[in-house]
Amino acid sequence: MKKSLLALAALSTFAIGAQAQSTVTLYGIADVGIAYTSNSNAAGKSTWAMASGNESGSRWGLTGAEDLGGGLKAIFKLENGFNLNNGTLGQGGREFGRQAYVGLSSSSLGTVTLGRQYNAIQDYLAPLDIASVLTQYATHPFDNDNLNNTFRTDNSVKYVTPNLSGLQAQGLYGFSNQPGFANDRTYSVGATYGMGPLNVAASYAYVQNPNVAGGAVNGTIAATRVNQWGLGGTYAFGPATVGLLYTGTLYSGSTQAVSNTAGGTIHFNNYEGSFRFQLTPALVLAAGETYTGVRQAGVSGHFWQTNLGADYNLSKRTDVYLTGVYQRATKNMKAAIDASAGTASGQSQTLVVAGIRHKF
Repeated sequence: MKKSLLALAALSTFAIGAQAQSTVTLYGIADVGIAYTSNSNAAGKSTWAMASGNESGSRWGLTGAEDLGGGLKAIFKLENGFNLNNGTLGQGGREFGRQAYVGLSSSSLGTVTLGRQYNAIQDYLAPLDIASVLTQYATHPFDNDNLNNTFRTDNSVKYVTPNLSGLQAQGLYGFSNQPGFANDRTYSVGATYGMGPLNVAASYAYVQNPNVAGGAVNGTIAATRVNQWGLGGTYAFGPATVGLLYTGTLYSGSTQAVSNTAGGTIHFNNYEGSFRFQLTPALVLAAGETYTGVRQAGVSGHFWQTNLGADYNLSKRTDVYLTGVYQRATKNMKAAIDASAGTASGQSQTLVVAGIRHKF
């Protein structure tokens, strides 16, 4: 009996020690709402629709770490995206379409990961966008700068430095996995600095021949090369936070028309100002204004977009939200609020969405 008790105690000690050395966490977000979009097709009709992933993409995932000693850990993440309306897979039907990677993390040397990942623009500039407080519809037209995650990077290796007194940088390379090496490859670099009330970031990304089957990037506006860049920052004054953000994108050799042209190289410039106010511990109010200039095949135009909204926390894990977006384009463009029910028949479009988000 005594030996059995000693053996049981030893097993318990081993189990506790093993648990302390390796952890796996299940997490997720369920986000759904009702969206109204005016002027959502060529006939100018409006649309009422249930929409999944408005404030945050609906997801579930597994993340884990194993302590290897000396400040070194093995880490992994598998993250599935899904449509809460009907339970179907997101990201083109991928099992783990949002993220899927494994790597090593050192407290002194930084982190190296391999798999399907976000690039520097998504990691560092997207949190500065007003859409990070409001819904995805507050992002820029056509998601031309990828702040709304139109594409992730497959076949990628990413290195992130340790946080050095608020400063962090990263570099990513996505392999083409095609003969010729450079076919559908991509790379990005970026840096961010956060200390006290100040957060600033700058990033750059390049994609060569996107949308090649099996390559690093799929889902962008059709082009032979894509260059994306940006910089921005936010500053907090007590309960208020102001932000400025600039992003630019050049789609070379595009066959897609965003103006009344037959296609050609497209140059976008997005200028955004934002304001956020923590009215109560549970209620955040936010507003943002974006000007997007577009030039294609010698034809220029622009979009103005106004974003207003509120988010109210019912608990630490559940919140409700309301966002309104109004966009107006020049005569040679058609309004197209990103991720909305459809491109407008004319120059203006309005979208209102109300929903609920639960994190687990």
